[in-house]
Amino acid sequence: MSQGQGFGFGLGKMKELADAVKKAQQIQEGAKQLQEDLEQMEIEGQAGGGLVKIFLSGNQEPRRVEISPDALNEGAEVLSDLVSAAMQDAYQKSTDTMRERMESLTGGLNLPNLG
Repeated sequence: MSQGQGFGFGLGKMKELADAVKKAQQIQEGAKQLQEDLEQMEIEGQAGGGLVKIFLSGNQEPRRVEISPDALNEGAEVLSDLVSAAMQDAYQKSTDTMRERMESLTGGLNLPNLG
């Protein structure tokens, strides 16, 4: 074994590994904060031009439903379709928000080639 090579890693690789571990710790801390932020967030999905609104937390927990009195005049089948469409809209927005936040959190993580 050459000096400074311990276990096949050069000093440069050890620094890369240490930097990666530090970045992973930062991401873990950021993930905790992100989870708290998502719990506090309120994401609105709607359908029928706002006749039905669904509100989810950032981690997709249902919060509330708002149905306009005008939506009630549409009949049960149309109202059901509006609620489903508003749920899908809220779910998609929530999923997009989570994905964007996670990508920004992990974007700088470049693991070194340890082989």
